[in-house]
Amino acid sequence: MPVVPLDRAGIARLVPHAGDMCLLHAALSWDKDSIACTATSHRDAANPLRRDGMLPAICGVEYALQAMALHGALTADGAAQPAGFLASLRGVDLAVARLDDQPAPLSVTAWAVAREARSFIYAFALVTEGRELLAGQAAVILPGAVA
Repeated sequence: MPVVPLDRAGIARLVPHAGDMCLLHAALSWDKDSIACTATSHRDAANPLRRDGMLPAICGVEYALQAMALHGALTADGAAQPAGFLASLRGVDLAVARLDDQPAPLSVTAWAVAREARSFIYAFALVTEGRELLAGQAAVILPGAVA
């Protein structure tokens, strides 16, 4: 069955981020192992992650985390994903200092490395115009997970 792209309103119903904190613009494709999204909010002067008039590149991790949450909702039962806790970041490579001066749209891609009922690890990348801006790996634990 073909995947129908999901707009920002559809994304907002499935991720634990509301209002301006819902950073993704669209989900273009997904399967059981990965998701590809776009974002334009990095250029928005009202982006809630901006500090001192700029959006630091490390904030791209939040874009990736939202793509991961969306993927979890889309590949599970379709229910909204609960807020999770970032457990670790590994191998994060920042190729730029800031995101707000990068062309739109950003391509936000995440690939599942390991998925359990209450935790997951994804590799991720943010790219624009063929240039990788940020890449790494994140581990997230969902509420109620057993230690």
